Amino acid sequence: MMDFVGMMRRGLLVLMLVCGAALPVSAQPQPTLPQSDLVIETSKGPQKFRVELADTDATRSRGMMGRRSMPPDAGMLFDFGQELPATFWMKNTLIPLDMLFIRADGTILNIHQRAIPHDETGISSAGPVRGVLELNGGTASRLGIRPGDRVRHAIFGSSTATKR
Repeated sequence: MMDFVGMMRRGLLVLMLVCGAALPVSAQPQPTLPQSDLVIETSKGPQKFRVELADTDATRSRGMMGRRSMPPDAGMLFDFGQELPATFWMKNTLIPLDMLFIRADGTILNIHQRAIPHDETGISSAGPVRGVLELNGGTASRLGIRPGDRVRHAIFGSSTATKR
């Protein structure tokens, strides 16, 4: 039979485990993803970004969830490994994002600007895409990034630099 102190310790351990599992997404540590350089060729000239690469089911599912900020020259590139229709949502995402849907040849197919945090409405590509680039909301408009512009990155067969 367990004594009172033993029962209290066990109860405290269970409470700590339950509370830890219930931490909000923003309080949980962010995984470290591979980073690489990416360039978008626009009519205003090349626009350079440092992007995290989400190329597994787990990293694509997590995406930008729980992040409170992102540097202005940063982004997250989702690589599907092949062209397919893509749909995203903003559940548990805390910052507005621009989503650039990119074909396998690096051409931007369509852009969804300023996706609303926490919105569970699906945001879809206009056709099959190899990847999606998420940038801070308003970046595409501010830098003049448009459908038809070219993205240079290793997943599109046009490397700009090596991974770090």
